[in-house]
Amino acid sequence: MPVSRPEDFPVGGGDRWPLCGQGGFKSVHWGDLELGHTVLTAPTSSEGMYDALPGGVCSCPHYGYVFKGSVRCVYPGSDFDDEIAQAGDAYFFRPGHYLVYEEDESEVLELNPADALAFLMDHIEDHARRSLGEAKPGE
Repeated sequence: MPVSRPEDFPVGGGDRWPLCGQGGFKSVHWGDLELGHTVLTAPTSSEGMYDALPGGVCSCPHYGYVFKGSVRCVYPGSDFDDEIAQAGDAYFFRPGHYLVYEEDESEVLELNPADALAFLMDHIEDHARRSLGEAKPGE
């Protein structure tokens, strides 16, 4: 799939992250990148999702574009100011953050290093399973 519309990306990256797909996340793996398309219909924060990761923060850099809404990038425990990308903005958020979608509707396209995002999404999927009391596939 070398050419695609973001809305046609596989939900949850195909079978890789099905619970994340229920939350409005679609993605496709192209070469060294994972392209993610997120559409949210309510304010959402990833704060607390990374508690089991080093520093309790996201370790993946994000390069993206905001179609609708806004995204606040918070760097807890650092001297970095929050960064806010609004509709029409391209952005780069360095590792060491969590994200907050503050508006009722948000739509974002991200281009992420594939390995870094896969590590992160595997963690988030496990977090979602634990929250629902589900075991990992194969357990």
